[in-house]
Amino acid sequence: MGNLLKSLGAVILTPSEPANQRVLALYSPLSKSEKSPLGADSWQFSQRDCFFSLREHLALRRNLLTFFVIAASLLLSGGASVQEALGQDTPDYFQQNCMSCHTIGGGRLTGPDLKDLSKRQDREWFVNFLMNPKAVIDSGDSYAKKILEESRNIPMPTPPGITRERAENLLDLIEAESQLEESRFRGLQISTAPFTDEDRANGRNIFRGTQRLEAGGASCISCHSMHGLGALGGGRLGPDLTNVYERLKGRAAISAWLMAPGTATMQPIFKSHPLTSEEVNSLAAYFESTTAERPATSSTGQVAFLLSGLIGAVLGVFFLDAIWNRRFHSVRRSLVKANTSRGKS
Repeated sequence: MGNLLKSLGAVILTPSEPANQRVLALYSPLSKSEKSPLGADSWQFSQRDCFFSLREHLALRRNLLTFFVIAASLLLSGGASVQEALGQDTPDYFQQNCMSCHTIGGGRLTGPDLKDLSKRQDREWFVNFLMNPKAVIDSGDSYAKKILEESRNIPMPTPPGITRERAENLLDLIEAESQLEESRFRGLQISTAPFTDEDRANGRNIFRGTQRLEAGGASCISCHSMHGLGALGGGRLGPDLTNVYERLKGRAAISAWLMAPGTATMQPIFKSHPLTSEEVNSLAAYFESTTAERPATSSTGQVAFLLSGLIGAVLGVFFLDAIWNRRFHSVRRSLVKANTSRGKS
């Protein structure tokens, strides 16, 4: 037992002290030059050693746990979108990853209408293009360049989790849907009625979050900024949307994007909380109204945020100071009163 204590140490309560004076102590061996009143094999209690040893041990465990949690989160988040894409069936995959830029029989959006795709190029060409669009474009392929020019030089990104089998299944789906009189991927039937002031006002409220989305999705301001949002502006996770209507070239493309966002950030949010056609129309109206405006400047929002933080910190200091000065008033009052009475006597 003695050897075990020597090798591992032990934390005990000093039994000889009163209960209110007992301290945690750590066994530590005496040096050869020191003598113990209890004998050569006895151990010395060290409260200070115990305190620092335990504190360092707990801090190390806490830091290691934090490191592993962060590392695991990064690994999981990095592969989450790919794993989700691999687990989707082909129609669901097309809905989430292709319909923001393409329709089947519904006309051009950012990318071309995919109806009768097999009549434009051979199947192997399309498989290679789906697997790595950038490589085919960079190779100088004439048809790939034509697609890029017609898409206003917006290159097609590599679809998440794409494999040769997935590419083959997508081409089979497009071919089957092309044979139908009306494909389920024809896309959103967008109203051609002129935007109204009410549409623009509703879109502004939806963007700012003052009007809740019917399906409970996040407001645009959570991730995006926009002209005229005030000093603090909007979020910085996504791009400024002031001129997005012009960038996407109009109502059809921006409405299709809102119905099926193509980014890895927006897909998980709006897959289970999709926008309604009325909400899409209102947001498109609002975006159209900001086409001639200048994007919000990030420096203004950052300065306003910094000043707000400084003002809040100063007010907090004064508030805490007021509380701190009053903490011992009752104790001080009784002490001063007692000393005064003694002086008089």
